[in-house]
Amino acid sequence: MTANGIFQIALYFLVLLALTKPLGLYMTKVFQGERTWVHRLLRPFEVALYKLCGIDETAEQHWTRYAGGILLFSIATLLVTYLVQRIQQWLPWNPQGLGPASPDLSFNTAMSFTTNTNWQSYVPETTVSYLTQMIGLATHNFFSAAVGLAAGIAVIRGFARHSAKTLGNFWVDMTRSLVYVLLPLSILGALLLVSQGAIQNLHPYAKVATLEGAVQTIPQGPTASQEVIKMLGINGGGFFNANSAHPYENPTPFSNFFQILLIFIIPAGLTYTFGKMVKDTRQGWAIFAAMSILFLAGVFVTYPAEQSGNPILTKVGIENTATATQPGGNMEGKEVRFGIANSALFAVITTDASCGAVNAMHDSFTPLGGLVPLLNIQLGEIIFGGVGSGLYGMLLFAVLSVFIAGLMVGRTPEYLCKKIEQKEVKMAMLSVLVAALSILGFSALGSVSHFPKDGYINPPGATTANLNNNGPHGFSEVLYAYSSGTGNNGSAFAGINANTPFFNTTMGLAMFAGRFLMMIPLLAMAGSLAAKKQIPVSAGTFPTHGSLFVVLLVGVVLIVGALTYFPALSLGPIVEHYLMQDGKLFSLLLNPGVVWG
Repeated sequence: MTANGIFQIALYFLVLLALTKPLGLYMTKVFQGERTWVHRLLRPFEVALYKLCGIDETAEQHWTRYAGGILLFSIATLLVTYLVQRIQQWLPWNPQGLGPASPDLSFNTAMSFTTNTNWQSYVPETTVSYLTQMIGLATHNFFSAAVGLAAGIAVIRGFARHSAKTLGNFWVDMTRSLVYVLLPLSILGALLLVSQGAIQNLHPYAKVATLEGAVQTIPQGPTASQEVIKMLGINGGGFFNANSAHPYENPTPFSNFFQILLIFIIPAGLTYTFGKMVKDTRQGWAIFAAMSILFLAGVFVTYPAEQSGNPILTKVGIENTATATQPGGNMEGKEVRFGIANSALFAVITTDASCGAVNAMHDSFTPLGGLVPLLNIQLGEIIFGGVGSGLYGMLLFAVLSVFIAGLMVGRTPEYLCKKIEQKEVKMAMLSVLVAALSILGFSALGSVSHFPKDGYINPPGATTANLNNNGPHGFSEVLYAYSSGTGNNGSAFAGINANTPFFNTTMGLAMFAGRFLMMIPLLAMAGSLAAKKQIPVSAGTFPTHGSLFVVLLVGVVLIVGALTYFPALSLGPIVEHYLMQDGKLFSLLLNPGVVWG
């Protein structure tokens, strides 16, 4: 590691810390219906939307109706996005004359953007029109983020309220998420990105002559407006296939810093919102501290792993030169504009959150460098996490932590002056088990699709036929894909070709499970907690705002993750790391089973 790299990481964290309280306080006022400094400007738009859609902002909903609203809205917008992809050849703003996406790809993409996953099995420049980008995908960047933020606020109300039957109104919470949080910040952020060089137009693709005399096609499009919400809404789907490594999406070091700040800013602010709404800001800072410890631990494993590079290049040399080394660390798959420190930081942030945007290819990371992003997703995207989903995911582990603490001392667990009983623990564990079943189940299903004996003829739809690597790294590609889908992340070990009917269908199902089959049990838990009466704090109450609770919470997150996923990780990045240290490489799949050493 370098002093400059460490300084940039420290600067990022300090800026994030400085913005957490003001944004958290602002969101508290927004979702409690209080006046803010933008109230006079934006309130008329909010009221107009209520009148247009027939929403009574004073009516509140039981958790079942709240969850029903989420599902109804998500399914309706999913169908619209699917239809737009299938008929884009007949719609305007398609200067390249792109045809319809296939049924399985349209299903995968619609499910992906509806669930805030934004996994892309396609090359955007050659698959989707400008209209599809704007109407089908960019709008979903707002909608899916607003749905997650609304669900997060509803779960907070479950912890904050007592003797209550409702969690708020989904339609009101989603409207306020859009009007007061996502749209204003996106407008300002898009203008800033344009000032840095991100493009924003509806021009046809440009054809230019290169210095060698060849003709190169340079894609254009409304990029900045989609780029800012892909980061702020923690979506991740890139306008271009290179994602945030593309100079039109991420032109400068400052735009890179701004984008990774956008990823964490709302989840970090929500920790303070949580503390304010439960009337004890120490509770919010305890959650923030646990998230920060896990985040910094991931950064300071990934960064030195990438800075050290591949020891095989030292052992066997480059082009048989025994004295050769890998100068400057592992730069494969990284933008020279950003270097190793910013690539490692970006990779950890985008997988701590359910973003999935990348400025470097995770497939090219060292085994330990790639292990951290993979584990971040498998832990549940709770290290700041997605918009709303990160906070309610961490609160899930908070409930499990006090339950374990109660078992250790033989006392009924309590959290925020409420007893944690059978129903709450069952709902929390159901969410954990859904994620594990989806990740491990689909990975196992994908991994048993084998080559025929000759290794050259690919059986139709076989998973292994679409990998660029064999051995442990090939398995990691499959495991990462389903972890990313279930975790609603969207990043990938890019050595995998996922645009097949098998992948598109199973990945779509994994995305649905990771979003809704984890969200709904937590809304049920919140509904149960809201109905409970508060109990007074006693000498036996376990304090949940101090360092002991933070350590316990971090420990529970790591232990649950290790027990669930360690066997699978051992078959992938862990064994690959030891093989690399032993000087062994795996060939490409043209000659499966060959090991070079």
